Order: sequence, then C-alpha cells, then structure tokens
Amino acid sequence: MKFHKEGYSTLAICVLFIFVANALIHFYFSENSYLIWAVYILSFLLFITIVQFFRSPIRKLTADDLAIVSPADGKVVVIEETEETEYFHDKRIQISIFMSPINVHSNRSPIKGVVRFFKYHPGKYLMAWNPKSSTLNERTTIVVENERGIPILFRQIAGALARRIVWYVEEGKEVKQGEEFGFIKFGSRVDVFLPLGTEIQVKLGDKVTGGVSTIAQLNI
Repeated sequence: MKFHKEGYSTLAICVLFIFVANALIHFYFSENSYLIWAVYILSFLLFITIVQFFRSPIRKLTADDLAIVSPADGKVVVIEETEETEYFHDKRIQISIFMSPINVHSNRSPIKGVVRFFKYHPGKYLMAWNPKSSTLNERTTIVVENERGIPILFRQIAGALARRIVWYVEEGKEVKQGEEFGFIKFGSRVDVFLPLGTEIQVKLGDKVTGGVSTIAQLNI
C-alpha cells in the first residue's frame, strides 16, 4: 500500500489546517480539556480520511487479451444496451461503476492497446448515478484499441463532490491492461462501452476491484 501522488497537496493542506486549528484551540481554550480532546479526535479522523482516500494499493494482474478488467473500484450500477454518440455512433453495451468516497479512486485501463482517441469535456457536477451525468458532467473519453483491432471506450465522469479529473494518457501511446490511466478526486464514476455480443461477467450491485476483477469477456 502506498500514498497516491495526487494526494500530496491535499494532505499538506490537511496537515496545515490541523496544526493551525489545534494551535488556536490551545491558545484560546487551554483550560477546556473536553474541547481540546474533541478537536484532537476530529483532527485524527480528518487525517485518516484523507490518507485512506488517496491510498494506492499495489495490485498484480494476469493479462488476458480477451478479458475486460474493471477500470475502477466500486459498485456496478448500470448494465444496458445503449447508443454511444461521441465516438462509435452505434449501439454498445454500457457498464458503469460508481466509486464512493471510501473507494480507491485511481482508474486502470480495462485492456492492453493503443490510445486511438482522447478528449476532455468540462461540464457540470451532477450526482454520479444520474443518467445525464454521462453527457453533462465534467468527463474524459478514452478509446483503446487492442492487438486484435477491437476498440473499447471508457469514460471518467466527475460526481457531485469531484472537482478534478486527472489523466495520464494521450493519443498514440500504448497502455497496459490494469495500468493506471487516471484519477478522480472525491466521488465519481467510470463508464465502459463494449461491442454487442460481449459476454458480461458481472451483475448489478456487484462490487469490483480496479485492474483485478474481470467484468466482461470478448467473443471473437
């Protein structure tokens, strides 16, 4: 387990806030031991919350060209046939994974391949489970084509709490299956769009682990 690089600035601000808050409490309320201990406890809980949110577990994956691994930790909230209107402009199977604030928020590539398309969209911050969040919220769209020529689209979507999407990919670059491609701070969702006929291996409500859980299997 390690601390994610995206959390350094947040942790620094948290530590500074805790230091200033405790210093002020000791200066103005030095005789109120109940208040001092209450602030100690709240400070500890705040610190632990930030540390657990930006934790970055080390995971090992056995690569499989036909497997689609989960791009995020969280719960499967959507499995449906839908029209993908940004890149494919045809019908696809959509799987959506909701990440709560207690989940690991690094995002991992569901397949190995070359990035054929990338676009960042500024937008709103609707609740991540709102169907309109896929098209109205701040988001990125990434398409990776594997060695068999099969493109898979996945989309980072900011939620109501998320105010920053981070990505580490660019068009023309190769990504490995399970490799980290981005991060979303404080609550979010990832959508995956798969070819019709793909064998889905999860069901609604399933808990999945990014870079580890197989959510679907390509049929070739």
